[in-house]
Amino acid sequence: MTDKYAVIGHPISHSKSPLIHHAFAVQTQQDISYQAIEAPLDGFKSTIERLVNEGYKGCNVTVPFKFEAFKLCNQLTGRAQAAQAVNTLFFRDGEVLGDNTDGVGMLADIEQNLACKLLFKRVLLLGAGGAAHGVIWQIFNAGATITVANRTLEKARQMVSEFAPYGTVIASTFEGLEGKSYDVIINATSSSLADELPPLPDGLFKPNSLAYDMMYGKHSLFMKFAAEQGASHCADGLGMLVEQAAEAFFKWREVRPDTAPVIAKLRA
Repeated sequence: MTDKYAVIGHPISHSKSPLIHHAFAVQTQQDISYQAIEAPLDGFKSTIERLVNEGYKGCNVTVPFKFEAFKLCNQLTGRAQAAQAVNTLFFRDGEVLGDNTDGVGMLADIEQNLACKLLFKRVLLLGAGGAAHGVIWQIFNAGATITVANRTLEKARQMVSEFAPYGTVIASTFEGLEGKSYDVIINATSSSLADELPPLPDGLFKPNSLAYDMMYGKHSLFMKFAAEQGASHCADGLGMLVEQAAEAFFKWREVRPDTAPVIAKLRA
């Protein structure tokens, strides 16, 4: 019998997740179906209840439901607990279990696909919303020194306060970055969606630095700015999208797909 999975968001028609999971299923010979479902903004919980009742095995969750998914779960993995957001759900015996594969997906893309090890690197994380929350613990555990920059300092401070017992993570405004430079700068703001650029000062990129935009699908203003500012490497979040999907697929099916051909196919 075919096992059913889905991705839920609002909007969702642009999602590449069905393509990715179909490619994984063919590659690993798994008998699954995977569809994109648009939930009403006030109907996420009822959508999940319907999927559970219809015998779905799990689903991915995207914007704007990751925080709501977190609150809905009966059980959470450690990384979902740390992120305070969930992008992968498992349905078992009427219970909803939550995981977050965003951080591990981004780390795999940066460290393996882009061959940039984060150990001892100075990393600047732009934004303090859900996207940043989903990846910051993974960056921290990789051994990087992290600065979180946000429009409102209070939100950045709130985010870095979680690290007080474990090590130093610095909070800053965008203006407060003046005169500082970094090995890796990750754009976790939604600015690229709106064709905007966070108000960044000049001189942020060290020699041989990486600019990484978590958005994908276009050469964003952030990536253009980074190239003009001397960043050696610029990457969008397509690799992260595939890698986080591979981690979810592995958790669901207990078989790990090869991501390289899927990334290449999507790029083409």
